[in-house]
Amino acid sequence: MSLNHSLETQSKLIARVSVITGRALPEWFQAIDNGPAFLRCDERANWLADEHGLTHGYAAAIVQEHERRRRTR
Repeated sequence: MSLNHSLETQSKLIARVSVITGRALPEWFQAIDNGPAFLRCDERANWLADEHGLTHGYAAAIVQEHERRRRTR
């Protein structure tokens, strides 16, 4: 599974996360922060998809956005 969406695809996925999943991004970020301490992004995305029933596309987009925001803190 690739975590590298195009910028356009990433933006579209992130814009629809709360509508599709019923949870806002900050809730997903908290789930990632409170979840297992995986070192790799793909491991986090797989866990998020498996644990919370997300498609891998949305899980990867959430993880990628979480990493992007974490780096800019």
